[in-house]
Amino acid sequence: MGIFFKKKSGSGYDEDTFVIVGLGNPGSEYEKTRHNMGFRAIDVLAADAGIDIRRAKFHALIGQGRIAGYKVILVKPQTYMNRSGIAVREAAMYYNVPSCNVIVIYDDIDLPLSAIRIRKSGGAGTHNGMKSVVQQLGVTDFPRIRIGVGGASSGEDLVDRVIGKVPKDEQAALDKAAEAAARAAEDIIRTGIEKAMSTHNFNPEDEEKKSRKAAEKAARKAEYEAKKAAEKAQRAAEKAQASDAENAEPAAATETE
Repeated sequence: MGIFFKKKSGSGYDEDTFVIVGLGNPGSEYEKTRHNMGFRAIDVLAADAGIDIRRAKFHALIGQGRIAGYKVILVKPQTYMNRSGIAVREAAMYYNVPSCNVIVIYDDIDLPLSAIRIRKSGGAGTHNGMKSVVQQLGVTDFPRIRIGVGGASSGEDLVDRVIGKVPKDEQAALDKAAEAAARAAEDIIRTGIEKAMSTHNFNPEDEEKKSRKAAEKAARKAEYEAKKAAEKAQRAAEKAQASDAENAEPAAATETE
């Protein structure tokens, strides 16, 4: 049954408190890996809201503060990824929040690098940390923010992909994605998840397609306008030529007389 067995409204839940969890692995060796994007997003939120996230509780590092006027608990599980759900369950139970107020942020190899995808609910997919969260909470109807890190290339080991060293140029993209995820979490609290989804869901591949279509449309418009301008110029030239011919005929008749 899980921990969310009460009714969603009028249930005694603290609906003015949000638990925001970033998934990752503890330890400096994992700090800048793709698998720690959840931690990185939490660090951005903590820095922006002035929240100290060094208190050890719920098998996690936590910090308490306010975002958009709401009480928020930032959580970085310290159990390693496969047991992340323990910290999420304990924090959710302690603060007595409804499942819709538990926001989980994590990396996703099935999304292209820097993509942001917000969902209101859903399964765990292939992510072991999310599998643990779903198992521990006993529900799937909680918001999640997925950060695209891209899948393994041909011949690349998946484990090396998610916890291996990241090239310097890609680190900049991951930093930007962590900031985007943090903004998305803030807007889930501030404006609601529907509007946050509309505002923040982003796929760079879709954007590239849109850019290509826009460029193709602009090129077609420019070609059309150039053709029309050429036709107009041609008509003007033909009109001027006809006018010159008409003016030349009376002059020729006068010379004959």
